[in-house]
Amino acid sequence: MAIVALTYKKLVDRDFKILRVIEREMPRYEYVPIEVIERLTRLPSTHVHASLYKLNKLKLVKRRSGDYIGYRLTYLGLDMLALHVLVEKGILKTLSSTTLGVGKESDVYTGETPTGELVIVKFHRVGRTSFQRVVLARAYAVDKPRISWLYFAKLAGEREYRALEELYKVGALVPKPIAYNRHVVVIKYVEGVELYRYKNPIDPRAMLAKILDTIRKAYVDVGIVHGDLSEYNVLVSVEDGEEKPYIIDWPQYVEKDYPAAEQLLRRDVEYILRFFAKHYGVKLDVEEALRRMGKNRGEIFEKRETLELIRERVERAIEVFRDLNWEVVELSYRYIDLAL
Repeated sequence: MAIVALTYKKLVDRDFKILRVIEREMPRYEYVPIEVIERLTRLPSTHVHASLYKLNKLKLVKRRSGDYIGYRLTYLGLDMLALHVLVEKGILKTLSSTTLGVGKESDVYTGETPTGELVIVKFHRVGRTSFQRVVLARAYAVDKPRISWLYFAKLAGEREYRALEELYKVGALVPKPIAYNRHVVVIKYVEGVELYRYKNPIDPRAMLAKILDTIRKAYVDVGIVHGDLSEYNVLVSVEDGEEKPYIIDWPQYVEKDYPAAEQLLRRDVEYILRFFAKHYGVKLDVEEALRRMGKNRGEIFEKRETLELIRERVERAIEVFRDLNWEVVELSYRYIDLAL
């Protein structure tokens, strides 16, 4: 059985209470002192110590010893808190025993609602790849005394859910969002095959047109660009004999006024056109594709930010990372070049 589902069954109410206190206090402490945990949970000291021993053994928290004893949450601990809310709210009843897929920045499971509906349960695991662009450009980290990858995972979960919600409203081909909590997003299950594995399409031209229409709706109606689109995050479902290509994985989207949005939009379109030309023999010029979406190269974005502002945002965000002793690898000029 998957460690997430198995671990969840071992927890009781006081365990969740202690995990919530640690989560709440992590912005103030690198490791939350045990005295603080005892005071805020208002549980007997023996109960707190027993529970923390259990949580540490289950790898839901990490223990620090030395001048003081403290604890911080791990990704698995955050998983438990999110699952607990989703179960208590009647959104989830069961979680699959194995992952449906594991990526650099998410673990994906299937699950069931109390009514028996099959859903996808996505746990964001933010690393050091796609989400850095959002962090550096928007400087989300600035003015936060203590941040961690858990914070960015929660932000990614909320961003993806909000994006799917808006896209679904305008009729874009995306999975229907159901709920989210912290870094976990629950969406309707789509029976399909990733585009890169989809052979012998019924109507590849119509399928390409639908993908471009979703890109257009995202930009024109919602005001966002996927930013990382490829054949790996398009899921093709055949419904009543019709191919429907659903675009998935939206947490790294950028808003249309993001300095590099034009390049990212063009990149998304080029990647998809290249795949369809190579694998399905469907050819379309990128300029023509952009024109069909109501945009051309000269008018895609009117709002631009200056190089000085971009540099300032990048440098401010990197300083926050350095203060936290996070590894920063020559990011500033790479992102400035991208923005230009």
